[in-house]
Amino acid sequence: MWGGRFADGPSSIMREINASIPFDKKLWRQDIRASLAHVAMLAEQQIIDRDDATQIINGLNQIAQEFEAGGVTEDLDLEDIHMHVEARLTEIVGPVAGKLHTARSRNDQVATDFKLWVRDAVDVVSDGLAALQQALLGRAEAHADTIMPGFTHLQSAQPVTLGHHLMAYFEMFDRDRSRFADARVRMNYSPLGAAALAGTGFAIDRVQTSQMLDFEAPTANSLDSVSDRDFALDYLMAATQCSLHLSRLAEEFIIWASQPFGFIDLPDRFSTGSSIMPQKRNPDAAELVRGHSGRIAGCLNALIITMKGLPLAYSKDMQDDKPPVFDAHDLLGLSLAAMTGMIEDVKFNPDRMRTLAESGFSTATDFADWLVREAKLPFREAHHITGAVVQLAEKQGCTLSELTLEQYQSIDSRITKGVFDVLSVDASVASRSSYGGTAPEQVRAQIAKARNSLED
Repeated sequence: MWGGRFADGPSSIMREINASIPFDKKLWRQDIRASLAHVAMLAEQQIIDRDDATQIINGLNQIAQEFEAGGVTEDLDLEDIHMHVEARLTEIVGPVAGKLHTARSRNDQVATDFKLWVRDAVDVVSDGLAALQQALLGRAEAHADTIMPGFTHLQSAQPVTLGHHLMAYFEMFDRDRSRFADARVRMNYSPLGAAALAGTGFAIDRVQTSQMLDFEAPTANSLDSVSDRDFALDYLMAATQCSLHLSRLAEEFIIWASQPFGFIDLPDRFSTGSSIMPQKRNPDAAELVRGHSGRIAGCLNALIITMKGLPLAYSKDMQDDKPPVFDAHDLLGLSLAAMTGMIEDVKFNPDRMRTLAESGFSTATDFADWLVREAKLPFREAHHITGAVVQLAEKQGCTLSELTLEQYQSIDSRITKGVFDVLSVDASVASRSSYGGTAPEQVRAQIAKARNSLED
């Protein structure tokens, strides 16, 4: 390929370090697709003969069928997927295969192939996120009235509904889908035709190739076209944020499945056992989802450091741009599938959730709010009175609703029997009817809105 400049061939170590085919063979579909668009444009612009273009197109289609059936046979001497395709094309159609590389370079070729792959990856992840959101909607709707403790600092804070809690993750994953969608818009410009770094002297039509590859338009600067890997970083940044959300949900499942909580029973197909403790049911799938988030964040960090300080235009460092993206994509897809399966199959334990929601003085804020509404007290004063009532209940070993009116009035004479209307967890949840609140009517409204948004 480039031996005319060199008297000696590369050493075995150089062949190994230089070759990217072990990982960039994943790009074969994108490489053939981009090559088909390029050769069609060359023929349309009369840069090569139409008969030659037809031979090349037929040869590329044959290679696609071969790779689909048997995969790519790696040859380190051919370095990358681009040369593997060209070498096989030469075997099929002869020297005319060399015309395919007219008016392009491996620099714009790999940028185009990689961008096409990442764009496809975004679509795959978006579909996976939508499936996870559908699962969350189904379970949230079934548990719009199910009461559970809400936490801050992992301490019981206020009662909420399970449906409300699950919908919080719907919102997180909705932002993730938005991030991937934003990244897709930014990456949807074609580098093909930028050549090595300066463009080409051939009268190519970059608009035609960009349209054939479903890009919005060609990229505007040839130097930036071949050196840009923002699209890969955008993907990894969105993937990292998504993996953090998956990790948070996985962590909650791990906690909820523990015996002290007992909120859920994880399905057998997403659990494992112990080699020596037969009673164990381990939340290994959730723990691995949690662990994958660290590896995905590591992939982002790897590419950030690789790209840091690289001068324009292309440098061989950029060959290492693909493994972290490929690895992150595989891990994210597996995590999404596992989390979706767990959401669909998990068994919730509403009685246990309600029992814990009723403990820990979780309706104390409702009492303070009642003092503000009914006794017209400033909230800070109401907060102080409520703290004193909680202290009394702790000493008595009872809940707020189990204190007598006389005990309440021993703290503050302005408290009336109407206070007992707000001390149950049901009353507390029902009262949180502000937009986005945990009241069942609000949860159902948000579910309906979310379902319409997901369908759109």
